[in-house]
Amino acid sequence: MFPNLETNRLVLREITRDDTEGIFRCFSNGDVTRYYGQETLDSMEQAESIVDFFATSYKEFRGIRWGIERIGTKGIIGTIGFNAWSQKHRRAEIGYEIHPEHWRKGYTLEALLEIIQYGFDELGLTRIGAVVFLDNQASNTLLTKVGFQKEGILRDYMHQNGNVHDTYVYSLLRKNK
Repeated sequence: MFPNLETNRLVLREITRDDTEGIFRCFSNGDVTRYYGQETLDSMEQAESIVDFFATSYKEFRGIRWGIERIGTKGIIGTIGFNAWSQKHRRAEIGYEIHPEHWRKGYTLEALLEIIQYGFDELGLTRIGAVVFLDNQASNTLLTKVGFQKEGILRDYMHQNGNVHDTYVYSLLRKNK
């Protein structure tokens, strides 16, 4: 059963085919995908593929992705979750995006704190990593704010729009191991 989570203002829930339009709204926006490591979507079929990818990843215990929905409203405003989840090594990489209409309102921080706690307490993670484009100042600042430590630069790590990009690698380790 998919774990739904709730914060003061948000419901973090399973992403379903009903969310295809919300996924398309986010991932077809160049401001969202600018530092995402994937091309901007141009069709609903591509959005359906992302929904299916998230579902398969969860079923195969490779990741878990929640839709971010504001309490009292219908429809997701973004997603957040863990990729590259290794149960054996008790680690995962965090990823998130939110539609620009909802930037600078604290929603990403609120969702991030909730799933970090879930990752450590429920999934038994000892390490949560993050890979962020060097120029993505908002994510670099957010991750540092919640305690992630910058470990270094991964050179030529991401390809997007025909260009290669360096990224920072961050980690947050479980306290009281």
